[in-house]
Amino acid sequence: MKDFLAPIVRDIPPSGIRRFFDLASGSKDVISLGVGEPDFVTPWHVRDAAVVALERGRTTYTPNAGIPELREAIAEYLDREFQVSYDPAREVLVTIGGSEAIDLALRALVSPGDEVLVPEPCYIPYIPITSLSGGTPVSIETYAADQFKLRPDLLKAKLTPRSKVLILCYPSNPTGGIMTYEDWLPIAKIVEEHDLIVISDEIYAELTYGSKHVSFASLPGMKERTILVSGFSKAFAMTGWRMGYACGHPDLIGAMLKIHQYTVMCAPVMGQVAALEALKNGMEEKDRMVDSYNQRRRLIVKGFRELGLQCHEPQGAFYAFPSIQSTGMTSEEFCVRLISEGKVAAVPGHIFGAGGEGFIRCSYARSVSELLEALERIGKFLEKCKMV
Repeated sequence: MKDFLAPIVRDIPPSGIRRFFDLASGSKDVISLGVGEPDFVTPWHVRDAAVVALERGRTTYTPNAGIPELREAIAEYLDREFQVSYDPAREVLVTIGGSEAIDLALRALVSPGDEVLVPEPCYIPYIPITSLSGGTPVSIETYAADQFKLRPDLLKAKLTPRSKVLILCYPSNPTGGIMTYEDWLPIAKIVEEHDLIVISDEIYAELTYGSKHVSFASLPGMKERTILVSGFSKAFAMTGWRMGYACGHPDLIGAMLKIHQYTVMCAPVMGQVAALEALKNGMEEKDRMVDSYNQRRRLIVKGFRELGLQCHEPQGAFYAFPSIQSTGMTSEEFCVRLISEGKVAAVPGHIFGAGGEGFIRCSYARSVSELLEALERIGKFLEKCKMV
């Protein structure tokens, strides 16, 4: 039946992250640092809000863009926390997770031949979704020596007359890198000069350590050019709820809404009720989770360095991205052997783009005891490799 498949779908590889997750789940004694998911349960009052909605029979469709109360709460939250102001009636769209928002944005913006600029290492779906939308992905490497920040000169070097969209993801998955206001200014200048539209994936905006997240849309002149994408999965421990949102110019959000109407109709009403509760009353739990991630961040970075693996200090998200180049192994070989011999699952860096080769991604959204055990196992694995 493969002959019936569209070539572009047939040729897209399955998720490399899922492969290593499946390898880890097949063995009960493996500690998985592979999947980027909080180890916290969604706060009780958030779950309870959804239960109450169910008990009261709130099980119908909602407006396509999302319930008005949630859109208003999202707009208030972004204005308060990140100094970006949106009209909830025309500039906010509730989606099935942040991933749907990215898909909608690319489909709304990209025509065949348009080039989409993607800093790498990056979140895996950007490249295949660009291809599925008919666009041409153009990779821009970032480097550990620059703390994986997007450099203006490297962005400029990849620009052509066909460049249309720039995808940004800071704090970064998989590197934990961030961009400051000063870092953003020359990028914003390039965006304006070359008439680009930006999709800014800010799903980890709340998870920063030592400095507050700067939304790209908050820069002068950038709100009109930016589709801000975020959601509730990471900061509010709501991955399985699949609640996200996109904010931007009414023309852009209106185009995305049309696709949303014809594909998923609306986000589940129970999830929207839960998301509203998280925004209204979930800030204290969010802050406690961030404090816990910060403790684990320091622990795992210190641990990798003590094992002799160079590791830049991540300033956001909940990932460490240590270099394994000193072992002489590729990222793929290292991670495959680490699962089978060391009983620890990590994700090879090359899965996130060519610039990730020589690195592995490790999520520290795990208990302190698990992280300590994982570091001990990795240390024994490294010692064993030296003896071979």
